[in-house]
Amino acid sequence: MTILIDADGCPVVDLTLQIAKQFGVPVIILCDTSHQIEREGAQTMVFDKGIDSVDFALVNRVKPGDVVVTQDYGLASMCLAKCARVLNQNGLEYTADNIDALMLRRYENKKLLRAGKHPKGSPKRTKEQNVRFADTLEKILNCNH
Repeated sequence: MTILIDADGCPVVDLTLQIAKQFGVPVIILCDTSHQIEREGAQTMVFDKGIDSVDFALVNRVKPGDVVVTQDYGLASMCLAKCARVLNQNGLEYTADNIDALMLRRYENKKLLRAGKHPKGSPKRTKEQNVRFADTLEKILNCNH
């Protein structure tokens, strides 16, 4: 098992590494040339900047049983199809039961954006979000050890 992090805008890289280290699970950080993130204890893979270049690189590397951290619903859907466990930075685990509704919401939001309506930005990250993320990741890693 490996943890793969879609590092584009991922606020839990350090928290993921800390938890992975406790379980002895290797971590790969995937990013593009404009968001390079290097961390001790993780392998970093850098890809050309471009729409979805990191996403496709990650999907091509993920194996059944791996854990993926991403906030991208499309990437989450592709990783679920490859039998990976997938969670976002707030501790929500993407599953076959919730991915379709999340994809529909993404589609509706994109329609609003095209119509010129901009949804509010995300509020400041909270400690509770970090706790939920850590709890979910630890639960997943406990199941696989």
